[in-house]
Amino acid sequence: MTTTAPASLDAIFAALADPTRRAILTMLLEDDMAVTDVAEPFDMSLAAISKHLTILAEAGLISQEKRGRVKWCKLEPLAMEGAITWLQSFGQFEPLDLDAFERFLETELRMLEPEAEARPQP
Repeated sequence: MTTTAPASLDAIFAALADPTRRAILTMLLEDDMAVTDVAEPFDMSLAAISKHLTILAEAGLISQEKRGRVKWCKLEPLAMEGAITWLQSFGQFEPLDLDAFERFLETELRMLEPEAEARPQP
């Protein structure tokens, strides 16, 4: 019997897969931030940051609200509850060490890169 993760988990893990989005979430741990303030430390356009914010919002990890002319971003930490519960159900990730999990994923992805390069291009 095969089961798949619910779409919300897929969206959360896809959002967390990008280092820029993880950095944004870390920034929002401190306080709500205006979109322009979120964009400031990154060497990319405001449009690119907005795309990252949209992905985070669609995953439910942040919310956005317009206050006057300024769009604000707020961390929604409860959105990760399902993902954390899912990860912890595997036991080997308790206590949850996301840094170790990230290193594991990076190693696995590096091992897959030579296979992808060896495939003929269409």
